[in-house]
Amino acid sequence: MATLSPRFLFSKGIVSQSANTPSVTSFLETHPGAYTTSRTHKDASFVLFWERHLKRLVDSVAILYNSNPQLLFGPNKTTSLSLPSLSSNSPLLQSEVRELVNSSMKRVLPIALKERSEGEELSITALVSGNLEKLSENESEGLDHERFGNGVFDVSIYIGTYAPTVFGIEGTGAHLAVVGRGRDDASAKYSDWVRIRKSLERLRPPNGTELLLSNDGDRILEGTVSNFFVVCRKDNDEAEGQSMHCFEVQTAPISDHVLPGITRQLVIEVCLSKGIPFREVAPSWSESEFWAEAFITSSLRLLQHAETFSFPSSWESLNSKSWEEISWKDKHFEEGPGMITTIIQKEVMEKAASEGYFLS
Repeated sequence: MATLSPRFLFSKGIVSQSANTPSVTSFLETHPGAYTTSRTHKDASFVLFWERHLKRLVDSVAILYNSNPQLLFGPNKTTSLSLPSLSSNSPLLQSEVRELVNSSMKRVLPIALKERSEGEELSITALVSGNLEKLSENESEGLDHERFGNGVFDVSIYIGTYAPTVFGIEGTGAHLAVVGRGRDDASAKYSDWVRIRKSLERLRPPNGTELLLSNDGDRILEGTVSNFFVVCRKDNDEAEGQSMHCFEVQTAPISDHVLPGITRQLVIEVCLSKGIPFREVAPSWSESEFWAEAFITSSLRLLQHAETFSFPSSWESLNSKSWEEISWKDKHFEEGPGMITTIIQKEVMEKAASEGYFLS
């Protein structure tokens, strides 16, 4: 019988590490809230971009609280409470979320570090949920910004093991497939998306690394758990050009309802600092002949070059019950990451070392 990888969950003040601990996917599917996921690096010596993750978590909490509180407090928990507006720049909100997350981390992370095997990395998911009972109590006592945060939020920390893919090694490229429409709102990272995206799994090809989204059957928005980039030749006559100025990095803008991913932002910063031409525009399948390279980014993978890209021959075929019923058009990239992808990956990893939250 296969041995399950260790799982550690801190929730409601209790640390659980039993065999009955659900997978992180199952946990997120059944618990509302805003969340973020990072991982350790260099044999669990530090957590990647933890400050950026905390900021994104605060932003997501504020967005859900103001625009869709059911995603924060839970479905079927409608309330007549008159909620004060909440800004992600609120010092009270920032300090409340940071204190809750960091204090919860201190309860479970040392246990996970002690139990892990040498060389293993840890994935870390922090979920912030709203506590409707506490919110009701606070409102009855006069909820305002000075009193806000008095038990209104619950934090859960889920830690598992993670085996990073080694960048650039043969056979480690991503196999991407466009399988569905984009999400309605990606401004916040929330757990209900984990449940929603499951319906797309029926269309995942056997070797599919990531499922991509498009609303019009041409412009590629993002992946279900990643952001998507292409390195586009500016002119087909410059196919053999070796200067990075012969290329342009493209990714869909936030206004297209894509997640403002942390690694996505890092890629943009690298392009700007290194003088790599960059444009926020959704890559177009109809212009794929100009795609020289492609890659996806996420907080766990960081950056993974694309090896193949599959697009449905008919957009209507995405109503099929299985990937086998779909005829695919495929694009193959050169083996291994290209020049621009390699430059960006190197710079992102240097930022990882300088912005890490060290554990010892």
